[in-house]
Amino acid sequence: MLALNLSPDVFALVYLVATVFFILGLKGLSSPRTALKGNRNAMIGMLLAVLATLVHPDVQDYTWILAGLGLGAVVGIAVALRIQMTAMPQLVAALHSFVGLAAVFIAAGTFYGHSASGQEMDTAILIEIAAGSFIGAITFTGSLVAFGKLQELLSSNPLVFKGQHWLNLLLGVAMLGFAAQFAITLDPLPFWIMTGIALLLGFLLVLPIGGADMPVVVSMLNSYSGWAAAATGFTLNNHLLITTGALVGSSGAILSYIMCKAMNRSIVSVILGGFGGEASAQAAAGPAKGIKSASVEDAAFMLENSGKVIIVPGYGMAVAQAQHAMKELVHTLGKKGVEVKFAIHPVAGRMPGHMNVLLAESDIPYDIVFEMEDINSDFSGCDVALVVGANDVVNPAAKTDKSSPLYGMPILDAYKAKQVFVIKRSMKAGYAGVDNALFYHDNCSLVFGDAKAVCENLVKTFEAS
Repeated sequence: MLALNLSPDVFALVYLVATVFFILGLKGLSSPRTALKGNRNAMIGMLLAVLATLVHPDVQDYTWILAGLGLGAVVGIAVALRIQMTAMPQLVAALHSFVGLAAVFIAAGTFYGHSASGQEMDTAILIEIAAGSFIGAITFTGSLVAFGKLQELLSSNPLVFKGQHWLNLLLGVAMLGFAAQFAITLDPLPFWIMTGIALLLGFLLVLPIGGADMPVVVSMLNSYSGWAAAATGFTLNNHLLITTGALVGSSGAILSYIMCKAMNRSIVSVILGGFGGEASAQAAAGPAKGIKSASVEDAAFMLENSGKVIIVPGYGMAVAQAQHAMKELVHTLGKKGVEVKFAIHPVAGRMPGHMNVLLAESDIPYDIVFEMEDINSDFSGCDVALVVGANDVVNPAAKTDKSSPLYGMPILDAYKAKQVFVIKRSMKAGYAGVDNALFYHDNCSLVFGDAKAVCENLVKTFEAS
């Protein structure tokens, strides 16, 4: 038996210290420069929390705990070693689903455990059990849908039908009604009906979200998982779960709000599963216009003779794993006296910070990586904008075409550069399924090919010249 007969104040103090480390972890994650330190602080906080919980006097049997820790460690290590950076958003969505499902299990286990032991449950704890279950259930199925869309097991197009919002509203009211009935009567049937409705709502709230808006959904589901953990903390009377859940929930909500502002979307619509639903996917074929294609040699000549180049990375760069080749390209251009900067859109990739992580992985200096609001004004004075695997985030239709699903979303103004080169595998539309008006601008040329191969060939062309 590992349990220690310590004062409750000692455990409260350890949990407080762990919470401080979590806060420091979140603060560190606010910048790529301090992200590694932030992760370390969060890991220290989690280690303190786990160790303190294991030696708590309330823990009487370690059999299932050790079995869960062992299985989780094996699965976690295996996944961490094999996962590619391109699949990180899917992994995040999957982990959110685990948190949601755990909240449902804990809520049900607490209810049946109290019932079996004859412990009296007041209205407050029943409300906490109900809230933990339905928030967790919505998080679980909503995250599964997000995973399916990101993994392309499901269509990235919005799935909408007539009366969808009214159905969601009806289900939401019914869910809360059954939760209230459960809290009043202690009858398990309303609990399971409420949980079943919440599971269905999770599907219905995320299915109408279009692919281009998926980064915001992942962020919002992160917030939901935090609130589910906080509700579980109230159920278990665990102060650490309450505080950390609130930290995750509030930080996820704030990030979602910031991203919605960056996309000119409504945060209320995200929560209600509405935005993206009005926009039926446009045909990816696009208008019958001509495009200009360029060879690697053409692009290399323009880049080499430029004074200032801005690179816009996107999900295509992640798929091609071109970040290391990109570093070589930047290094080579720097030796030739070309000023190079990176422009990052808030929702580039499949989750917040996706591009920043990839660039940091290849040791690209932080001081040449800029967010959209800090660099957009530079495009008009830029000689070449090199778009590597990005699509929707540089689409001028977001500013000019009111019928476009992207209309109103702030974009990177790559089209204002003197010359634009877009590295792209094919003419396939971006994740939003929208034709990109940039490709038909007079100053834009497409370099077809794998992003990694094209960047490597650009470097070889420079070295041969």
